[in-house]
Amino acid sequence: MSLSDRYHRVIDYMRVSVTDRCNLRCLYCMPRDSDPVVYKEILSYEEIARIVSVAANLGVRKIRLTGGEPLARKNIQYLIKRLADMEGIDELSLTTNGLLLMRYAEEIKEAGLNRVNISLDSMLPERYSEITGGGSLDQVLQGIERAHAAGLRPVKINVVVIRGVNDDEVEDFARLTLTTPYHVRFIEFMPGSTNLWTMERCIPVEEIKERIETIAPVTAVKERRHGPARYYRFAGAEGVIGFISAVSHHFCSDCNRLRLTADGTIRPCLFSGTAIDLKSAISLGASDKEIERLLRLSVAVKPEGHKINQGVYGDFIRSMSKIGG
Repeated sequence: MSLSDRYHRVIDYMRVSVTDRCNLRCLYCMPRDSDPVVYKEILSYEEIARIVSVAANLGVRKIRLTGGEPLARKNIQYLIKRLADMEGIDELSLTTNGLLLMRYAEEIKEAGLNRVNISLDSMLPERYSEITGGGSLDQVLQGIERAHAAGLRPVKINVVVIRGVNDDEVEDFARLTLTTPYHVRFIEFMPGSTNLWTMERCIPVEEIKERIETIAPVTAVKERRHGPARYYRFAGAEGVIGFISAVSHHFCSDCNRLRLTADGTIRPCLFSGTAIDLKSAISLGASDKEIERLLRLSVAVKPEGHKINQGVYGDFIRSMSKIGG
């Protein structure tokens, strides 16, 4: 069985936010004065597993755990094992800021996690602390090494490039791929309700690529996995460079995902205000058939695409930490 929307896109991927809480306050993601959702209002692990099970029966094959910071939620290993053992789920990954990887990398790998994406927006300690609201760069770098050693591969490093904030480090991040096997991915700065986004601060990936090619030419790499990034490599490099152009050349025509927020709503698009409330339905005793109906509805109302690159982004009403990024 497979899920397809009205634009003939096959929906086989779900991003699952397990919490909106985080141990950092990155300027593009979570407001410094943000109040988290009351704990009893977020989905339990059992509710998450039930929703994913219904989604898997409909053809969802890939799950990414997000937040907030998913490793900050107690006993995340339990949920990882539940999902990893679930029939129909072929790939299970997790996005993290990396601060807790030194503690948990081996445990989450053993529980069944396949790989991690790690957010890292500066390699300068003071700047990293400023961007994240006090994070430790050294702790994250150690966590990256631990994740790779534990077998959570390929390790993908996500860099949100913001003009005037960290764009002078683009070349240094690209050089990481010369001597490490990591996937370094440059992501265009995306709008949120409180992150002071402007089109001027958003650097198109084409400009980022031009800067990188002042080091040396890069050639396109065919990646096995389907996804939003376009990959390139320096000649002889161990790692690869990725570009995610969510704003300038958005990949909506190939979008294959739904988003489940920590408080139990399904969002068919990151940049849409549309949300379908599964948490309330489950609280009222919804059957698996009813959950299936709501999942199908979320696919049916999935928009063709966003219009941010045309200056239209009024629907985007929540911070990234509330949506799951």
